[in-house]
Amino acid sequence: MESSATAAPRLTRSLGLWNLVIIGIILVQPTAPMPLFGVVQQEARGHVVTTILIAMVAMLFTAISYGRMARAYPSAGSAYTYVGKEIHSALGYMTGWSMLMDYVLNPLICTVWCAKAAMNIVPAMPEVAWDFFFAGLFTVMNLRKIQATARMNTALAVAMGVVVLAVLIEAVRYVFGMPAHDALFFTRPFYDPATFKWPLVATGTSIAALTYIGFDGVSTLSEEVRDPRRNILYATVLVCVIVGVLSAVEVYAAQLVWPFGEAFPNVETAYVYVAKRVGGQWLFHVLNFTLLVATIGSGAGSQLAGARLLYGMGRDSALPRGFFGFVDPKTHIPRYNILLIGAVCLVGSFLVSYQLGAELLNFGAFIGFMGVNAAAFLHYWVRAKHKKLTHLLPPLIGFVICFGIWYSLRPVAMIFGACWLVVGLAYGAWRTGGFKKAIRFEAPAD
Repeated sequence: MESSATAAPRLTRSLGLWNLVIIGIILVQPTAPMPLFGVVQQEARGHVVTTILIAMVAMLFTAISYGRMARAYPSAGSAYTYVGKEIHSALGYMTGWSMLMDYVLNPLICTVWCAKAAMNIVPAMPEVAWDFFFAGLFTVMNLRKIQATARMNTALAVAMGVVVLAVLIEAVRYVFGMPAHDALFFTRPFYDPATFKWPLVATGTSIAALTYIGFDGVSTLSEEVRDPRRNILYATVLVCVIVGVLSAVEVYAAQLVWPFGEAFPNVETAYVYVAKRVGGQWLFHVLNFTLLVATIGSGAGSQLAGARLLYGMGRDSALPRGFFGFVDPKTHIPRYNILLIGAVCLVGSFLVSYQLGAELLNFGAFIGFMGVNAAAFLHYWVRAKHKKLTHLLPPLIGFVICFGIWYSLRPVAMIFGACWLVVGLAYGAWRTGGFKKAIRFEAPAD
């Protein structure tokens, strides 16, 4: 009886393959490419569909590596743990340091985008006031532990799906109501010989990859999945494919409606102006409000995740424990970390554009993706007793494509990102006496 009682509280393996796929789509969001559309359209000279599809290929191979590493470490589910255990603790630390930039920058770019979207509703209020409002809103939500439930996230995802469908239906109606076009009109979003330049498309891809950020969250559910060795891998790949195809359809429709060369009233919220063109003022406001609510949830959630990551690093003495490892005795939340990220979001919203913030976020994310591919290569090929070509090619191809996308970031993003890495490297070396002793860098507990 005692052993039975002890075993009772353990996690139940109740999630099947399609449960995981739905959770993954909710994590990434069905509207993921919409906030990026105007920026990528401008950077890639109209080849948004192409950038989405190239990024999908990179994510597919990386998803295979994530799925396989979840088999090796079924309770870890993090890039920095995979790298730290498979390659070296110092590289694991640097991977975690890179990902920390993502957690801090995600709420920052959400603050910037929400301010732009709110100005579409109340243009009389200056943008700086909206920056204060949303940075403060995210912080207050987390200080008061206001968190969205899984049921609310599901309902929001369904609502977003309905809005996306409405936009696509109106876009089809609009395109077929236009004067007749030649065949090139329908292929130009994929390839326009007049504007196609690979360096520009590659830079656009480095931004468009933000569409897929969050797909790796599926790997954190390994202990609650039936047959995790099979389902984690399949679900991660399926999430990338479904999100990639849906995103390509969304931006393809938008490019037909608003071809490259026509200026947007606002680049950051360009997609809502596409909705206005095809459906009028009502669809403009519906989509603007939907994306605003979704981005508020994303910003608050990423701020909480960043605060927890900082807490985990402080608790394990990778960062000063007194500040970062502090938990408020009344609310039981890492209050200092939440306030710190809120302050960074506020100050950063005055200094960093949405595009630069997205590129810096991807700077850290793709270091993590390359690390996962490298870890999978070592675990399943270099150290494996039996060599299989299927264990060699996915991590190798994934690493090369991810490196190419990462390398295509604009110089300003590379400079800022490199400065962040130098600071992390210097601090890590100081804490460990030149990395002579390992830094314990595990995911924070719930």
